[in-house]
Amino acid sequence: MVTEEIVLEQIKQIIDPDIGLNIVDMGLIYGVDINDDIVNITMTLTSPGCPAAPQLLNGSQTVVQQLDGVEEVNVNVVWTPPWDPEMMSEEAKDELGIF
Repeated sequence: MVTEEIVLEQIKQIIDPDIGLNIVDMGLIYGVDINDDIVNITMTLTSPGCPAAPQLLNGSQTVVQQLDGVEEVNVNVVWTPPWDPEMMSEEAKDELGIF
């Protein structure tokens, strides 16, 4: 059975090319909802004009679709709350030197 933890671990494969960190540790994933074999991912981007948006969205959908038991993946982009560096994991902040 697919769990939120499994989905998030899978999404960690997606690296923001501008920052060099995975999008989970960056705090871009706001939620994962699993209904039977359908996974709904709610996420944001660092800015509305993010040039890597297609890569991040398609990559997230692709890697989660590869999980056994997943038939459909929907990625929903939201802008509220807006992303802020404070949303990053402590490990990501340490790597970027944000204290």
